[in-house]
Amino acid sequence: MATIEEILQVEAIEKDIYRGHAFPTLLQRTFGGQVAAQALVAATRTVDEQFGVHSLHGYFLRPGNTEKPAVFLVDRIRDGRSFVTRRVTGIQDGVAIFTMSASFHVRTDEGLEHQDTMPPVPSPEEIDHDRETQERTNRFLKEWRNFDFRIVPRDQMVTSDRYAAQQRVWFRHHDRLPDDQVFHVCTLAYMSDMTLLGSSHVPHPDVETQGASLDHAMWFLRDFRADEWLLYDQTSPSAFGGRALTQGRIFDQRGAMVAAVTQEGLTRIRRDPS
Repeated sequence: MATIEEILQVEAIEKDIYRGHAFPTLLQRTFGGQVAAQALVAATRTVDEQFGVHSLHGYFLRPGNTEKPAVFLVDRIRDGRSFVTRRVTGIQDGVAIFTMSASFHVRTDEGLEHQDTMPPVPSPEEIDHDRETQERTNRFLKEWRNFDFRIVPRDQMVTSDRYAAQQRVWFRHHDRLPDDQVFHVCTLAYMSDMTLLGSSHVPHPDVETQGASLDHAMWFLRDFRADEWLLYDQTSPSAFGGRALTQGRIFDQRGAMVAAVTQEGLTRIRRDPS
């Protein structure tokens, strides 16, 4: 399997045109997190270092071909004193498979400060990892051997009856990554597509569905490291008509809220599981 360093090594082939390479995979279509992360890398290459990405909004338009690279076209929508906006289109075989808008904010701004409190959870070291691996994370370990996942068991979660579906996952990259916050942001964009749609299955553990990410929005709130444990606090407030809405808040181990995610995904009931 490819390393995250290889995945994020997007190649410049012309001004504002980049190519993200394809890699061996067990998946039938290109992983959405890979497309989003490569698109974000392409966008950051066109922005001055004084700006950091604070949000992205992407739409998965067509399944990506796992055996072909994707070309990313970057449009420089706006260059302001405090904010910069980029639009990126990912293309395979001459058609768009992904489109994303990304906004960058000058790093030196100051303002109000507050955040929600991280929910109480056992530390990743306290989770029975062998049991969780066998029951729920086997498929992730096959595809993403360079990442570590610890799904918090239901009997160790503090839940609320007001939420339809809740799931919490500790995750991180196994090995140390470069000391570059842009690299960690793009890595988290890749990781954020993992497990989130699965939160919509919590109330329906025995229902077979056809799943796919439809759109993905992310806000980066504070600096972090993707090679240190992060808690993905996930909810799915609604599922209807073959689509499920999912939301996630990402905290570091010190309790700082570093990112927020919202995603809608396809959850169409599979009529013939075979």
